[in-house]
Amino acid sequence: MKYGIDMGHNCPPDTGANGIKFEDNLTVEVGKKVIAKLESLGHTVISCKPNSASTVNQSLGSRCEKANNNGVDFFVSIHFNCFNGQANGTEVFAISDAGKKVAQNVLDEIVKLGFFNRGVKSGSHLYVLRRTNMPGILVEGCFIDSAKDMQIYDGEAMANAIVAGLTGKVATTTTPINPAPNVPVNPVPNAPANPVIDEEQNKDKSILRLQQALNRLKITDKNNKPLVEDNGMGAATSSATEKFQRIVGILPTGIVGNTTWDAINQILAKRVVQGTHASGVIIRYLQFRIGANPDGIYGSQTEAAMKKFQQQNGLTADGIIGAMTWQKLIG
Repeated sequence: MKYGIDMGHNCPPDTGANGIKFEDNLTVEVGKKVIAKLESLGHTVISCKPNSASTVNQSLGSRCEKANNNGVDFFVSIHFNCFNGQANGTEVFAISDAGKKVAQNVLDEIVKLGFFNRGVKSGSHLYVLRRTNMPGILVEGCFIDSAKDMQIYDGEAMANAIVAGLTGKVATTTTPINPAPNVPVNPVPNAPANPVIDEEQNKDKSILRLQQALNRLKITDKNNKPLVEDNGMGAATSSATEKFQRIVGILPTGIVGNTTWDAINQILAKRVVQGTHASGVIIRYLQFRIGANPDGIYGSQTEAAMKKFQQQNGLTADGIIGAMTWQKLIG
């Protein structure tokens, strides 16, 4: 079967939404994984994302033209929602009966990951579904401004679910993908290239880098001991990984994929945190270190705990997490 896979946006001025994560990053991450997995199952895949466009309409039109001109059998556009920080879950849009049937299959697979089921919806208002000649769906994987959804989100699992919904088969390939190059994510110098780690595959020093990072972040194993940096994914490293995942609000699997590396790299970037509107992974980690309520929000109680930490460590007790405070926390 020939699929047209559209990685939504990523073609300025056609860019996605910003939330806890960037939509452009996630559509490319999941899209590339879906393409690789479909190809591993023997399908032909056409990437429908244009390289450039002058307008949003031109970007959308180019996606449809690629699908139509290549005679694809089924079109899939991958997106992520963003609304008010409270809405969450997955929804899939379609127009034709054939599209709605596949949409339901894809939705069923994604909600198995733990996302709220928002249903299959009419896509009659969507440009890319109206202008393509074949059945198709537009997937809104989850909400990038929902802390609940972002705790569940994993690009590998999302791609597997989409492919399973499309084909009825599970692709076993693992395809670590770096974020989209056109969206700045403040990478940490010499940071890991987001390798997916499990106990059976560690051809380089990925686990060693993980162990070094967890030790730097003061994450101990289940016996509260620092990790031995031996490049081996043993019980101690797995338990420390699960501990870190719980601390920052990630599904505690003990397996290190893009979501976990992203959380590690966000913290190691040591960005300045100021004011009471900050939230997310970094705040949860800071709350763990200073003994504040781990709600992921830098509120008044967390600020008070931070000022106490700063005072105890001979720093200016202003509640601002700058270079000197980060130095005391992680060196």
